[in-house]
Amino acid sequence: PLGELPLPRDLGAVLLRLLASPTIADKEWVYRQYDHMVQLNTVFLPGADAALLRIKGSRRGLAVTLDGNSLYTRLDPGKGARIAVAEACRNLACVGARPIGLTNCLNFGDPEKPAVMGQFERAVAGLAEACRTFGIPVTGGNVSFYNDTGGLSIHPTPVMGVVGLVEDVRKAVRPGFRAAGDAVVLIGESLGEVGGTEYLKVIHGLEAGDPPVIDLEREKRNQELLLEAIEAGLIRSAHDLAEGGLAVALAECSFHAEPRIGCAVDLDGGLRADALLFGESQSRILATCRRAKLARLLELAAARGVPAAAIGRAGGRDIAVKRKGREVLRVPVETAFRAWKDGLPAFFEPKI
Repeated sequence: PLGELPLPRDLGAVLLRLLASPTIADKEWVYRQYDHMVQLNTVFLPGADAALLRIKGSRRGLAVTLDGNSLYTRLDPGKGARIAVAEACRNLACVGARPIGLTNCLNFGDPEKPAVMGQFERAVAGLAEACRTFGIPVTGGNVSFYNDTGGLSIHPTPVMGVVGLVEDVRKAVRPGFRAAGDAVVLIGESLGEVGGTEYLKVIHGLEAGDPPVIDLEREKRNQELLLEAIEAGLIRSAHDLAEGGLAVALAECSFHAEPRIGCAVDLDGGLRADALLFGESQSRILATCRRAKLARLLELAAARGVPAAAIGRAGGRDIAVKRKGREVLRVPVETAFRAWKDGLPAFFEPKI
């Protein structure tokens, strides 16, 4: 239980450690090694929630994303697979795309072990359920078994590649804050779920607990709201909440801003501060809009039955978070950016 874990005294230091962890750190160290501008169709470069390619001769575009979470799947194979599909579709929605097809790479250990075959069976069932909910076909994929070393199997790792369609690439949105003063809006509910999270793994050394609840119908409803709001011109930026929770999402939105800017938010609720900041409740999206359009966005969310709340504004040089008016985290954007940017090279440098 969360109550048995000590609450870290410096939540800013926790954020920096999470940003530098291999799961969350910037992946440019990998993707800069190949040419992502081949054929000159790239609208959004790698690093956004989804890459975006134009379709020549039209205003349409194809958005592409890859997602997976092996820890969730080890703890609950069916839920882990459902979350992988849901997060991939959420990433597409964050650029303004609707999913149209899915491929997969299902990586597991020795299937001759009943436990591994049981993981595989439950993961495939979860994958199928999620695809039915989102109405997308599995166009292909592959299964990789016998990923064992010294008798130990890898974590079950279903990876989802999903393609989505953007009707007009001119309306597509990016994850970074657009301008100081824009309202920061949290779509979805924060339930303080820390089972299977990066926070629990990196800070407390635990790979345990129940992964976050995933309600696929709620997920689809939240994504539909976002897509409708983007189409209506209400959204200036959007970014999904995943590993690292709200605090990491706020930081990433700051990093993707041009130029980089911070934010100031004030959160409600009775959750413990670490669960509020680093819990990984599903179906959440961080969006920004102009202050003049905030009321329309919140009215649309209420009409669609989707929880949404204005939690602060973009601007400043710090990532600053208050809880019921009391500051619980403040980190300079540039300090956080360096932790995130240097995390992966620092992790691999001693090993290669």
